[in-house]
Amino acid sequence: MALSATSSAAPVSGASATSAAFPRQFARTRRFTLGVPGRFGVSPDGSRVLFVRTGGGDDPVGRLWLYEGGAERVLVDPALLEGDGGAFSEGLLPEEERLRRERAREHATGVVAYATDAAARVVACALSGALWVVRTDGSAPFHVPAAGPVADPRPSPDGRFVAYVTGGSLHVVRLEDGTDRCLAAAEGPDVTYGLPEYVAAESMHRTRGFWWSPDSRRILVARADTSGVARRYIGDPARPEQPPRAVPYPSAGTANAEVSLHIVPVASGEARVEVDWDRAAYEYLVSAGWDGHGPLVGVQSRDQRTLRTLTVDDGSGATAVLHERTDPAWVEIVSGTPARTASGALVLPEDADGTRRLNMGGRNVTPPGLNLREVVAVEGERVWFTAQEEPTELHVWRWDPQDGPVRLSEGPGWFTAAVGGGTVVLSGLTPDGPVTGVSGPVPGTPPGSVASLAEEPAVAPRPRHLVLGERELRGALYLPSWHEPGTGRLPVLLSPYGGPSVQLAVRARTWFGCVAQWFAEEGFAVLVTDGRGTPGRGPAWEKAVHGDQLTPVLEDQVDALHATAERFADLDLERVAIRGWSFGGFLAAAAVLHRPDVFHAAVAGAAPTDQRLYDTHWKERFLGHPREAPDAYARSSLAGHGHLLRRPLLLVQGLADDNVAPAHTLRFSAELLAAGKQHSVLPLPGAGHSPADAAVTENLLRFERDFLRDALAKS
Repeated sequence: MALSATSSAAPVSGASATSAAFPRQFARTRRFTLGVPGRFGVSPDGSRVLFVRTGGGDDPVGRLWLYEGGAERVLVDPALLEGDGGAFSEGLLPEEERLRRERAREHATGVVAYATDAAARVVACALSGALWVVRTDGSAPFHVPAAGPVADPRPSPDGRFVAYVTGGSLHVVRLEDGTDRCLAAAEGPDVTYGLPEYVAAESMHRTRGFWWSPDSRRILVARADTSGVARRYIGDPARPEQPPRAVPYPSAGTANAEVSLHIVPVASGEARVEVDWDRAAYEYLVSAGWDGHGPLVGVQSRDQRTLRTLTVDDGSGATAVLHERTDPAWVEIVSGTPARTASGALVLPEDADGTRRLNMGGRNVTPPGLNLREVVAVEGERVWFTAQEEPTELHVWRWDPQDGPVRLSEGPGWFTAAVGGGTVVLSGLTPDGPVTGVSGPVPGTPPGSVASLAEEPAVAPRPRHLVLGERELRGALYLPSWHEPGTGRLPVLLSPYGGPSVQLAVRARTWFGCVAQWFAEEGFAVLVTDGRGTPGRGPAWEKAVHGDQLTPVLEDQVDALHATAERFADLDLERVAIRGWSFGGFLAAAAVLHRPDVFHAAVAGAAPTDQRLYDTHWKERFLGHPREAPDAYARSSLAGHGHLLRRPLLLVQGLADDNVAPAHTLRFSAELLAAGKQHSVLPLPGAGHSPADAAVTENLLRFERDFLRDALAKS
């Protein structure tokens, strides 16, 4: 049954052929990510820019590229590789690399990551578990034999070695003669060296597990022992002949992996040194690195209210507290920090004056109202970072002792940067799509650019950015391009995320905005709102959800809906639906449970229905330890509230999801059934937290549309 602006039974007269084609394009282009350049790295002399990009908007295979002298050339194309590395095949990915890509939400295949020596002359990458190395001098890439399937290969700063992980052990291979040595061997199947444990990669955004010393003689290595972590067994019910895989997953309130750090020499005969800190009090290894001043480590307490920056004596492993941050709710982790300038000044965030500010050597150097998001580079005494004045935009800034903070990116958009030797690569999304600009180190040099090969979306977003209600909520309203004001009332679809670390109502052309506009072209007025708990508006805004991740979040969605309806008379508040994924899925289901007076139907994808089933670091950050704050978990869960349902609800769940496990959906469905509450469940066999199958991605959009149309037609 189709839905129009005036009648739920009539077809949508304005829906076009381009709208009909959009779901397939969205799936084929993998959310319009294919062909977009990314993972930029700049050589220390500023002359070379490395990046990854697929061959086009519908080509899923990533290549490694070099931008030099204003021109681009391919360094590594998986389809052209020859030698003992074997043919490129994503089916040959080792489990360690598959998990890394799942945590990173990688959508492409082929070359998706790389690492270089200090001069950016030697580049290493892994393809189908094989180690490949290329030099930027124009020579061909060559395969380097390894002890097993390779994950996270990283050249030494001097370019003579490549360290990598295989089978949970850290190895190093000498490029000159191919000599391979195991530097740290896993003592058992539950131990890994050189890899981040689950919560580090998923919830702390620490994606690495080893770091070279600047002199290439030693490596700082993380060891993770998951023997005390509870296992989850995730199988594919559609393929019962295949055994399930065991996932060490620390649910809230349970034991974490035991993580330690070790300084491992590359040369044989030298002793390994363990880094000494109070791991009982500070069990989370948040960050690690090694600069010209020595190793620098960040560790956090289990309650996340204290984060210490430690210096490390690289001879004895002894540590000293260089800085300590505390917060009565939680200490937010800011990527790129802690760091040090050439003189040793400590680069940190500090929450002060209602703002997350950049602190240099103990002094806040950015003004109130400019909220720090990430430190992207430190060169000499200069620091490049991203920050927000206006919550709907993210810009790149530079700070130095002479000029203070200076904004580098212009116009509305969502930007980041890579820096080296005076060259700055500004990349990001504008309202018109992806852009990348390169400014060289020589004054007066014309700026260059790196091309995006992404397809133009068949449905271009047409958001109206709004400031809503007394809390000045940032929202974006998407209306059908064919709808004329006053010609009929439109059903409303809220499409939020609403949770930590993510903003959707931004002044940039995102894949999410394209999907919102598609739903609009199909006959809905779509409202996207970032409420309390989302980033970009200061610490108090983020931490308004401490102890309750539901009440303020849902309240903001309701307030935004009513404030928008006051300004746009064509919104029909008698037909209001809500859809979302992950936290957004949780919010969508909660909306029809707790506010059926406002919301008439919901689609909830990968919804964490019981917060106690989510991981320690992410969930205890907001709700505390379940033993100490059981009411916070009960208040913020859907579990236990299923009896309230009286609106149509569709639950969608990937059956291979190791982030929001299928148990969330299955247990909640059982609760609803036991309470006699009708609902629908759509299982996605083989799908993880971010479904990758093109047919699933394409048809899921249509399935959601049809479910919502039918549900609202009956409301």
